[in-house]
Amino acid sequence: MAIKYLKKAIKTPSSDDNKTRATVQSILNDIEKRREESIKEITKKFDKYEGEIIVSKEKIEEATKKVNQKTKDDVQFAYERIKKFAEHQLKSMNNEFEVELSKGLFAGQRLIPVSSAGCYIPGGRYAHISSATMAITPAKVAGVKTIICASPPKNENGAHPGIIYAANLCGADIILNLGGIAAIGSMTYGCFGNPPVDFLVGAGNQYVSEAKRIVYGQVGIDQFAGPTEIAIIADKSADKEIVAADIVGQAEHGYNSPGWVFTTDKSVADYIMKRIPELIAELPEGPRSSAEPAWRDYGEVILCDTDEDMAQISDQYAAEHLEVHAEKLDWWLKRLKNYGSLFLGEETTVAYGDKCSGPNHILPTKGGGRYTGGLSVGKFIKTLTFQRMTKEANKIVGATAARLGRAEGMEAHARTGDIRLQKYGHTK
Repeated sequence: MAIKYLKKAIKTPSSDDNKTRATVQSILNDIEKRREESIKEITKKFDKYEGEIIVSKEKIEEATKKVNQKTKDDVQFAYERIKKFAEHQLKSMNNEFEVELSKGLFAGQRLIPVSSAGCYIPGGRYAHISSATMAITPAKVAGVKTIICASPPKNENGAHPGIIYAANLCGADIILNLGGIAAIGSMTYGCFGNPPVDFLVGAGNQYVSEAKRIVYGQVGIDQFAGPTEIAIIADKSADKEIVAADIVGQAEHGYNSPGWVFTTDKSVADYIMKRIPELIAELPEGPRSSAEPAWRDYGEVILCDTDEDMAQISDQYAAEHLEVHAEKLDWWLKRLKNYGSLFLGEETTVAYGDKCSGPNHILPTKGGGRYTGGLSVGKFIKTLTFQRMTKEANKIVGATAARLGRAEGMEAHARTGDIRLQKYGHTK
């Protein structure tokens, strides 16, 4: 593989991991011990909020009135597509079955949704209304009975009205005015009269991600998430301006959001390295303050000799979001193996997936695309196995299990087979 770094990142998505671990662990320990008292103190300290934690029906109605009709229509548009995609995912899953593996030995599987899910909806720097639709909708489609969502208070009135509206529309049973570690702790330990959740999903900052990592085991989590990522594969046919704009589009997420470009065309590389800083400079102050360090510290441009070189380096990076601005799109669809979600052709872009186009935007980062996909209906469903057999089937299965137990030095295991063989009148 022949590649050349024209721009190399000076930091990686894992650069800041160790800074937050001790802080998060200490806060979670305190929440587990002092529960609601600790959560209220943390929320007052970090979010300057002292209002109601559980959003009441009256507050939901108030928030709904604050959302303009066009935004409601847009949320509905997104919800319908995300729901439809999730429903098709559910249909595509393997059915429950039972099969006779050998005479008298039956085994099968059941698909059972988790009982409760906690959905974290970011709401700090930006109001992530779309994250409510992405996290809650597949849980609802999967059949989760209790869905609790939490989002940081925006002001003294609680979470952003658009987030509350979307969460209620998509089927959240309980909405919490909680952010960060306090939200993860509350949903994990079951505070404010709510049950502990079985499964936690949703993106967030490094404190949210670290909190999810620490509580994993007590609850399930969707993935170990890091800063958002974008990679773009661009050949000579790519629209250089669109490539540059799409990199900037993701860089505004945060100061540590990587953007990578893999290209076989030097003119593409030269153009975007010049153009991206110009586009960032044109942004409003808020997005600009995130995008500038993101591109400076985490951005990369890699020049490759061939399409296959681009495919190999792309699979190595396993980017959260992967756009392909190149010819032979069907070839790329079949060739590429590692990514969170794939965007084929310049007509689509990560922002569409982030907001409303259908497939989920809660995706693996930090190379997680090598071994897992993004949030889906299947993440909320347990594939459980069962078995049963006749007394006659024990003649073979019981004897085999007993012999294997003894071969492994596990005599007590072997005797559970012996006792059945004796009871059912079988000889060893």
